Amino acid sequence: MLTELRIRNVAIIEAVTLPLAPGFNVLSGETGAGKSIIVGALGLLLGERGSADVVRTGADRAVVEGVFDATGLPEVPAQLDARGIDVENGLVVLRREVSAAGKGRAWINGTTVTAGVLASIGRLLVNLHGQHESQSLLHEESQRAVLDGFGGAIEAARAVREAHATLVALREEVAALSARRDAALRRADYLRHVVRELEEAKLTTGEEEKLTDESRRLAHAEDLRAHVAQVREAMEAGDAAALPRLGGARRALLAAQRLDPTTEGMLESLDAAVVSLEELARDVLAYESTLESDPQRLAAIEQRLDVYHRLTRKHGGSVEAALQTLRESKAELDVVDTADADLRALGSRVRDAEQSLRSAAAELTARRTEAARRLAAAVDRLLPALGLPDGRFTVALPPREPIAATGAEEVEFHVALNVGHDARPLARVASGGELSRVMLALKTILARLDRVPTLVFDEVDAGIGGAVALRIGDTLRRLSAERQVFVITHLAQIAARAHHHIVVAKGPREGVTTADIRVADGESRIAELARMLGGDPEREVSRAHARELLAAAEATAGTAASGSASAPRNGGPRRRASTPKRRP
Repeated sequence: MLTELRIRNVAIIEAVTLPLAPGFNVLSGETGAGKSIIVGALGLLLGERGSADVVRTGADRAVVEGVFDATGLPEVPAQLDARGIDVENGLVVLRREVSAAGKGRAWINGTTVTAGVLASIGRLLVNLHGQHESQSLLHEESQRAVLDGFGGAIEAARAVREAHATLVALREEVAALSARRDAALRRADYLRHVVRELEEAKLTTGEEEKLTDESRRLAHAEDLRAHVAQVREAMEAGDAAALPRLGGARRALLAAQRLDPTTEGMLESLDAAVVSLEELARDVLAYESTLESDPQRLAAIEQRLDVYHRLTRKHGGSVEAALQTLRESKAELDVVDTADADLRALGSRVRDAEQSLRSAAAELTARRTEAARRLAAAVDRLLPALGLPDGRFTVALPPREPIAATGAEEVEFHVALNVGHDARPLARVASGGELSRVMLALKTILARLDRVPTLVFDEVDAGIGGAVALRIGDTLRRLSAERQVFVITHLAQIAARAHHHIVVAKGPREGVTTADIRVADGESRIAELARMLGGDPEREVSRAHARELLAAAEATAGTAASGSASAPRNGGPRRRASTPKRRP
């Protein structure tokens, strides 16, 4: 339940606090006094888009704050707890700011949140119904949602959506596999040629590099032998060769060691160098023995390298790319061999999915058919009380083929509001006032199903007056027994039925037009009702008419003093509110 709405620096509002009560609350005031601004501020609090235009001239930011009692709504603290937001004593405080630069910020119980989170929590707390929501009732999607909610068909509708999604996915899989098979059949001869030449080539990673090295060695065998012979001679042949000369050096160090033992380290180093050179000499000799001219081997290598060059150039520029082409070509040919069997298996799964969808859709249709009958009867019972004595409401369920994600039928709300007229789609026959009344009837019926504790109505009195307004006021009062109801109205007949009456008025303050609010109680309420009736609130005849309305409301409702129209539940008159103390 919304217990308090604080608005600061929004349009012509400087700072007001609306103290709301359980039951039926109304907000009235002269045209242009700021009623629509208050509704807009509430929408802003519930996550609607805000802009710098909402900020009062001269202010740096607009602020809207709502205090809610979420006791009895376990899903609200559960969702807040999941986001790390604490709830104490069931109180939830939503806060929204819009700066003069157009930037917005939002908080829940002092914790910064996004506008999206604010909206998701707000939807659990308030259902704001204005002209836009009435128009949404004209759309099949909204009508379908109302019917499914009323008929307890939400899960059945979800089962149809899931079954439809499964069928669509399987059909897409069949189409994709069929396309792959057809493409493979068109390319089969080419693919077989690619597989054959690549498999016969037996390409392997690294072979090309090894063959290239061997080809280079065979092509330059004579030059390499000459270079290696030079190295061997420098190490072993003749008196100037390294190894014989190191032998003489070793003998000299042995002689030196006998005279000075400290030269032993040099001898060890020399021995190590000799060992390394001897190992090098063996390697040179072994390498030299491999350096033989072999024209036949060289020709074979060049032929093999030509195979590599031709196939890699043809299939991607590298051995890895050619091998990948081989794998892909074999896989594509496999499709030709296995696609028919796979398609038969998929066809069986498609038939099963079609049957599942038909079964789920049949269950949903049965629920909708029963819900349509009950909803039509319930609305028909309410229409006379809403000034539509000849009104008839029906829910048409024309079949849809093929079955869609939304079911095997469309959902259309039809009404016949005058004697002798056939029922036609709601969008084609309802005026603004009639549409508002049909919506009110639906809201009244759905209130017992909808856990949202606060219903806000704007434009509900569009195009009506007189006795019809009295009936709508009675309906709203009955609805307030199950939910907190907050109505913005210009009709005294509706306002007189309320438990709690708030008046908004505007006037100059320090040269700037400012809107204020007050709680209308006792004589002040009599005066406001007299004004709304179109008379002079100071004349006794106008005030007598207002008293008559209040007396009729008490008699109709049979209320006790605690809930009567003449005894608002939330205290006496109030002017401007102080700046909200709760800040994030």
